[in-house]
Amino acid sequence: MTDQSAPEAAVAPAMGVADHPWNDHYAPGVDWRSPVRQDALPALLAETVARRPDASAVDFFDKKLTYGQLGGLVDKAALGFQKLGVKKGVHVGIMMPNCPFYVVTFFGILKAGGTVVNFNPLYAEREIAFQVADSEISMMVTLDLVQLYPKVAPHLGTGKLEKVVVGRMADQLPFVKGALFKLLKRQDVSPLPVDDRHITFKTLAEADGTFEPVEIDPHADIAVLQYTGGTTGTPKGAVLTHANLSANINQLHRWIPGLGDGEHKILCVLPLFHVFAMTVGMGLSVSVGAELILLPKFEINELLKTIDKKRPTMMPGVPTLYTAINNHPKIQDFDLTSIEYCVSGGAPLPAEVREQFEKLTNCRLVEGYGLSETSPVATTNPIGGKIKAGSTGIPMPHTVVEVRDPDDPTKLLPQGESGEVCIRGPQVMQGYWKKPEESANAFADGAFRTGDVGFIDDEGYVFLIDRLKDLILCGGFNVYPRQVEEAFYLHPAVAEAIVIGVEHPYRGQAPKGYVVLKEGESVDEAGLLAFLEDKLSKIEQPVGVEFRDSLPKTSVGKLSRKDLAREEAAKAQTATG
Repeated sequence: MTDQSAPEAAVAPAMGVADHPWNDHYAPGVDWRSPVRQDALPALLAETVARRPDASAVDFFDKKLTYGQLGGLVDKAALGFQKLGVKKGVHVGIMMPNCPFYVVTFFGILKAGGTVVNFNPLYAEREIAFQVADSEISMMVTLDLVQLYPKVAPHLGTGKLEKVVVGRMADQLPFVKGALFKLLKRQDVSPLPVDDRHITFKTLAEADGTFEPVEIDPHADIAVLQYTGGTTGTPKGAVLTHANLSANINQLHRWIPGLGDGEHKILCVLPLFHVFAMTVGMGLSVSVGAELILLPKFEINELLKTIDKKRPTMMPGVPTLYTAINNHPKIQDFDLTSIEYCVSGGAPLPAEVREQFEKLTNCRLVEGYGLSETSPVATTNPIGGKIKAGSTGIPMPHTVVEVRDPDDPTKLLPQGESGEVCIRGPQVMQGYWKKPEESANAFADGAFRTGDVGFIDDEGYVFLIDRLKDLILCGGFNVYPRQVEEAFYLHPAVAEAIVIGVEHPYRGQAPKGYVVLKEGESVDEAGLLAFLEDKLSKIEQPVGVEFRDSLPKTSVGKLSRKDLAREEAAKAQTATG
């Protein structure tokens, strides 16, 4: 077991420690200078299993696993994966919603020495095909649901993908609910072929033999390839080591007072395949020995009932989640006062949403900021310290935020001046998988270039004001215009297409398409939107299509999103003016 601070070169600030403007603004007990632990992720689970074997680890629709039981299942899964050939350098995909199998699979793969590749179950087939090929997974783990397995099956035998491990949803539920699921939800269960390319999760966990311990180097061994479009829209796998992820977990542990002291419960309705929930929900819960309450999808009534009944003390979320709770017509029927801390990320958190949610729950809701490339948390408003409306907070321990000139990234800008926000710290990725040029371009003097424009005030609080690129922040998820545009171009009638983000009352932003049709071709808005339904995930679906005779172009003939964005901004200003 190791307890190392990050290598000095990895977190060395561009200015002296004493000069950091945020040093004096942490909550009591939080020190920027204190070492950040970087260890193998299975070691964090093993420590908690040894320390709290009888404590509840996971609660899934009232079926609970203690930490002792979770540790035992992970050990069995690790042996099973090892028998199937998982070792260092082997990539294994996980495509499933929040459930106990996800937690067991995640840590089982890592304990066997493998690398986890998260897949969004809402991906369209072409998005899955790209990631299967690019990530070089040799195995996928999923569930026997019609919403999942049929998405995986067509890719078996492509690239390196040769095996699928399939868990039964009914096996994860309490006995009565599992029996009812088998009886009443037969139409939701996918039939599975019987061959050597398909392995049930039960068979995996019953493998014979002795597990061969794997020595994990936290700084060198890749724990997760977390796919993101970055600021270009081209999906890339952010290489996150065990050290990156465990460092961020440790930073969060120290940020939140009282975690690990007593009985804490973390409710996670955000998907674990998203880096935010993976770290702030699952990783933090396992590290401190909290109970992880899992919901497989966001349904407002189910969420409120769960909070009222299960009494969680912490809940990571995105602004749309807190807005939905605030606006529920029968919110007074639910007791939400068990919640002590909430961290919001993924999109800007309006001050009125924060204030209303805090009144409902009497909790502390703080806004943070991060990216897949930073494991993900880089800054957060301090819990127990000053919260600034509109700010994403101050840097996590051993994290330095810099503002650089976007046109000359080697140039640091003075405090208070706006420029590109750059981050250095132990949670920052190693680079992008198989993309050396893009990896090199992602850093400036060792600091990760976020693609966001912002500034740091005189107390060290970070404020974001714009994007360097055209990323659409949609309900806490990243939507990349280029991906949506490519789907538009699959329609035979489309000649040109531009997609930009427009304001949306619930999701904050949503994609809208602008299209020029080929001469002699015709399709209406309803027909085009229907065409896109199986080619994009739900969150990527455009809220509308505007047909035009021509689209704005730059001086070199490129389609211009900026001109359309200006038009939409002018429309919005006219409508509110």
